Amino acid sequence: MNDLDQMARQAQADFQAAPTPAELENAKARFLGKSGRVTELLKGLASLPAEQKKLRGADINQLKARIEAALQARREQLADAELQAQLRAEALDVTLPGRWRGMGGLHPVSRTIERIEAIFASMGFDVADGPEIETDWMNFTALNSPKNHPARSMQDTFYVDLQDSEGAWLNLRTHTSPMQVRYALAHAEKYKGVEPMPEIRVIAPGRTYRVDSDATHSPMFHQCEGLWIGTDVSFKDLKAVFADFVRRFFETDDFDVRFRPSFFPFTEPSAEIDIAFRSGPLAGRWLEVAGSGQVHPAVVRNFGLDPEVHIGFAFGMGPDRLTMLRYGIDDMRLLFEGDLRFLAQFR
Repeated sequence: MNDLDQMARQAQADFQAAPTPAELENAKARFLGKSGRVTELLKGLASLPAEQKKLRGADINQLKARIEAALQARREQLADAELQAQLRAEALDVTLPGRWRGMGGLHPVSRTIERIEAIFASMGFDVADGPEIETDWMNFTALNSPKNHPARSMQDTFYVDLQDSEGAWLNLRTHTSPMQVRYALAHAEKYKGVEPMPEIRVIAPGRTYRVDSDATHSPMFHQCEGLWIGTDVSFKDLKAVFADFVRRFFETDDFDVRFRPSFFPFTEPSAEIDIAFRSGPLAGRWLEVAGSGQVHPAVVRNFGLDPEVHIGFAFGMGPDRLTMLRYGIDDMRLLFEGDLRFLAQFR
């Protein structure tokens, strides 16, 4: 066995003894690196006569080819071993039954809003939608709460770092009444010059925001406001509509409704709407569920309508509170914490 054969066998043995790709590369460097043994042999050719250089060079090139082949073979062995180890670690038992993934469901507040929309749609009300970031005029001024009016303190809200065309800061809407304003303005424009103008019947459900947080209040909450404007719409219609809504929402006739005098800047006269169930866990307790009133003439005018001709009522209620009453929930924060143990019971 000559020295080149011995070197080839030594390289093959070193490669086979390398347990990892990193150690294999270290073994390669000993033979094929810049200072490796094969490289040194090639450098030594310079001192040989021409005839010997040719023969010796051919033998060294064959040696180099054998070592590179052994190196590549070991690389493939290590890569295959790594792949097999990975496959074993990630093996799937295809005979096991599949993992059951629970069915999702609507959030209880979403269920309530869908229920409200369906009930009022059956009474001929449209459903309005609008932006949650509102202008000062839409959120306050159009609803009879001009700048510096004390009524604004009832609706402390969040502002964003943007201003409207009049230089007022945009805000997160404090109620869904701006959607009523937008709807009424579009309605008045659509039927401009038409006499008699079709009635406005609309509800506006959606998210609203105020600086408030406790067991019965949340900084983000839901409201559903309703508006009915015509030429002969009275409090009697409001009571009939709301009583019918309560009956169908709670699926019972066993309740009483009362209207308590109150104040809202956008209605005059104004009233809180209370209900009392005659039986069940809440029997005998008056529960405030909505605010209401005859739409203020200034607001009707901001709708683009003549308050001497058009009259009607508006109301606003909280789907979150209605959800709590319907399902017996005593803390509003449970609705927004995202606890699946709590939400799963409403699937």
